[in-house]
Amino acid sequence: MLTDRMTRNVVFSLASLLLLGGSPWCRAAEAAPAGGRQTLSFDQGWRFHLGEVAAAEQPELADAEWRALDVPHDFSIEGPPGADPTTMDGPFDRKSPGGTGAGALNGGIGWYRKTFTLPAGSAGKRVGVCFDGVYMDSEVWLNGRSLGKQPYGYTSFQFDLTPHLKPGGNVLAVRVNVQQPCSRWYSGAGIYRHVWLTLTDPVHVAPWGTYVTTPEITDAAAQVGVRTQVRNDGAEAVTATLTTAILDAAGQQVAAQQTEQALAAGASHEFAHTLKVGKPRRWSPAEPYLYQVVSEVRVGERVVEGYRTPLGIRSIRFTADNGFLLNGKRVQLKGVCLHHDLGCLGAAVYRRGIERQLEILKAMGCNAIRTSHNPPTPELLDLCDRMGLLVMDEIFDEWIIPKSGMKFGYKRFFDEWSERDLVAMIRRDRNHPSIILWSIGNEIKEQAAPQGGAMAQRLADICHREDPTRMVTSGVNKMGQAITNGFTKALEVVGMNYFTDQYQAQKGQLLVAAETSSALSTRGEYGLELKPDGKVNMNMRPNNQCVSYDLDRPGWGCTAEESLLFIRNAPWVAGEFVWTGFDYLGEPTPYGWPSRSSYFGIIDLAGFPKDRYYLYQSQWSEQPVVHLLPHWNWAGFEGKEIPVWCFTNADSVELFLNGKSLGSQDFKDGKSLHLEWQVAYQPGTLKAVGRKGGQTIIEEVRTAGAPAKLVVRPDRNRLAADGADLSYVEVRIVDQDGNLCPNADNLIRFDLEGPGTIAGVDNGDPTSHEPFQATQHQAFHGLCLAVIKAGRTPGEIRLQASAQGLSSEAVAITTAGPPAAR
Repeated sequence: MLTDRMTRNVVFSLASLLLLGGSPWCRAAEAAPAGGRQTLSFDQGWRFHLGEVAAAEQPELADAEWRALDVPHDFSIEGPPGADPTTMDGPFDRKSPGGTGAGALNGGIGWYRKTFTLPAGSAGKRVGVCFDGVYMDSEVWLNGRSLGKQPYGYTSFQFDLTPHLKPGGNVLAVRVNVQQPCSRWYSGAGIYRHVWLTLTDPVHVAPWGTYVTTPEITDAAAQVGVRTQVRNDGAEAVTATLTTAILDAAGQQVAAQQTEQALAAGASHEFAHTLKVGKPRRWSPAEPYLYQVVSEVRVGERVVEGYRTPLGIRSIRFTADNGFLLNGKRVQLKGVCLHHDLGCLGAAVYRRGIERQLEILKAMGCNAIRTSHNPPTPELLDLCDRMGLLVMDEIFDEWIIPKSGMKFGYKRFFDEWSERDLVAMIRRDRNHPSIILWSIGNEIKEQAAPQGGAMAQRLADICHREDPTRMVTSGVNKMGQAITNGFTKALEVVGMNYFTDQYQAQKGQLLVAAETSSALSTRGEYGLELKPDGKVNMNMRPNNQCVSYDLDRPGWGCTAEESLLFIRNAPWVAGEFVWTGFDYLGEPTPYGWPSRSSYFGIIDLAGFPKDRYYLYQSQWSEQPVVHLLPHWNWAGFEGKEIPVWCFTNADSVELFLNGKSLGSQDFKDGKSLHLEWQVAYQPGTLKAVGRKGGQTIIEEVRTAGAPAKLVVRPDRNRLAADGADLSYVEVRIVDQDGNLCPNADNLIRFDLEGPGTIAGVDNGDPTSHEPFQATQHQAFHGLCLAVIKAGRTPGEIRLQASAQGLSSEAVAITTAGPPAAR
C-alpha cells in the first residue's frame, strides 16, 4: 500500500514520463528521465545499393557512391534504374518473376548501410537496434559481424549491439533478398518500416516485457493486471523497484502500485501488479477512451527505466446466437480486409497515409480491420486504438503447403520460424485494446490435409499461452475438409471465407465472416455501349476494367449487396470483413497484364471512393445517404435508356430529370439495397430527392461541359516539418461551371517549390503504367492525385497543377516545427 508521500512522488515522477512514446520497445521517445531508457529514430542517414555487392557488410567498404536516403524505403515501387524501355512500362515489368500477382514490380537484392556514432550519455548503456519490419529474408551486420537473420518480412525484431560496438564510428549493414514469386500480392522490398536505436540501463524491462489485461470490469471498478518482466544484464546484484501507475486521458493518476525485488546479475523477474480503476470509462468504437499505464524502474534513487503503455478498458466476447459483444453489448463487425501497401507510396510506412485510409473507411461506417494476411506495422494498431477500430490481427497466408506457385513463400521458414514469428506478433501487439481476435492463417492449404488439425492446434496453443484473453480464428474456405481433419476444432471462432450457404449450416458455432464479397469494379467505368440495333448494352468488363455498378464478381465471391443481405439475415454471425477496403497493388483479378493492381477495393488505389462506397455507407453508417450512378455525360445516347441506380438509406427516393419526376421508389419488398430506374437520356440535371423521417436529402448529377480548369484540393494545409508528414492533394478537372468532367484524362503536371517533395502521383486506374514517383500523371475519369511530403525545414510549400489548354491552380501548404494535429 502506498503512503500519501509515496503517492505524491509517484505522481510527480511518472507524469514526466508522458513525454515517452509507446511501449518499452521500438517506439520513439522525445525525452527520458536522467538514466532512463532512450528510444531514438534510426531512420535517417542510410546508404542504399540495388543488387549484390561482395563484402558489403564490411565496415571498410567504400559506399560514398551509394544512394543516400532515409527509411522507411521500398525499392520495388521505384523500378530498377536503367531498365530496358522495350520490356518495361514505367516501373512495371511484364516479365517480372512475381507476375501481375505481385504488381509486375520486381524484387531483388538490396543493401543498406548506416555509419553512426553513439549519442552522448551512452556510456554504460545497453544499445539495441529495433526493426519494425524488413522485407524480406534479411541479415544484419554490425562492424562486419553478423547479428542474425529475420526471414519473414512482416515480423518486428531486434538485436543487441552492445558487444560489438566501437568507441568511434560504427557501420550497420542490412541485406535483403526478395526472391519472386514470394507473395500473392505486392509485398514491397527493403527496410520499409521504421528503425529505432534503444539505449537502456543494464537493469531494464525486457523487449515486449509488459502485458496488460482487464480481467474484471464493472460500472463501479475495473481490475487491471500488469505483468512486467525486468532484467538485470549488469555484473552486480541490485534491488529494483517497479512503480506502475494508471493515468486517465487528462493525465490524472487513478491507481498506482509499487514493488521491490532483488535481482542477481543476469537474472530476470516478472512483477505482477493488480490495480483498480474506479468508475472506468470503457473503450469502444464510439468512444475510444485510452488510459495510460506508466511504468518506472528504479535502482536506489536512480530512475533506470520508464515508458508508457496504452490501456483501453473493455470486455470482448463472441456468442453462438448473438455474434460479437463489446462491453456486454452486441456490435456488428462492419469490417474490411486491408493489405499493407499505400498505393503510389508502395509498402513504405507513412503514418499519415495509414491514418488517411482509416479516416476514409470510418466515414463509410467501417468499424473493423483485418490485417490481411500478415502482422501490420505498429502505426496501424496505434491508430486503431485511438480512432476506435476493431482488429483481427493475422499472422500467415501460408504454412508448409505452398499457394499458387509461391516458390519462395513462407513454406521455406515455417518449421523453424513459425513459433518465433507468432510469439513476436502477439507479444508486440497484445496490449492494444483494438485487437479482438488472433488469426493463425488465411485459406491455409493444410485445411484439407490430414495434418491440418494438429498444425492448427499447435499455433492456437501458442496464442493461448501468450495471450489467453483473446480467441483464435483462421480464414476457412474449405469448410468440409477443415471440419473432417480437425482444423476448425482448433478455432474458437470459425472464420468463414465466402460460401454464404455455410452461415446456416454452421449455426451453433462461434462464427465470423472473415472474408466476404470480392466484388469487382473500377471507379467511373459503366460499360454502356450502343449496339448496331440502337439498344444500350452493358459490357461488364470493358478494356481491362470492371463496371462500377455492383454487378461483377469472381466465381467464388458475390456482389456487395448480396453479401450485405446474407449478413443481415444471419445475426448469429459476428459480422463481416469485406475483400477489400482499398484497391491494392498486385492480384488484378479477373485480368493479367497489362493490369497491375486490384479491382476488389471499395475505394480505388488513389483513395477515391467508388460507387460501392456509398452502398456500404448507406448500410453501415447513420449518415443520410443518397448517391446516384452513373455520371450523366452520354453524348450519342440521346433518347436511349440508361440504367440509373441509387444507393440510399432513405425510406423513399423520387427521381427527376430536368425537373420532371420519373417516379418514387422504396424498399418495401426488403429484397434489394438499391433503387433502379431506366431513364431515357437527355443532357441536363438528374436529381434524387430522398425522404426519411421528415428529412429531405438531395443528390444531383449534372451533364458536364468541356474541360475548362483544374481544381486543387489538399486534404491538409498544415504539416509537421518532420520529413514524413503528408498532404494528399486531389486534382479535379471541371467545366466552366465547376462540374466534374467524368471522361477527362488530361496529363496533369505538378510544379513544387519550398521545403517538400512529391512523394507519389496516381489516378486510381488499375491499368496505368505511368511511374508513381514522377512530377506528372494523367487524370482518370476526371481525377488525379499528388502526395506531398514535408521536409525537415519549416516554411511554405507551393504546389501548382497545370494541364495543356486548362486553367491551372496552385495551393499553399505550411510546414511547421511542432507536429501537426492528428
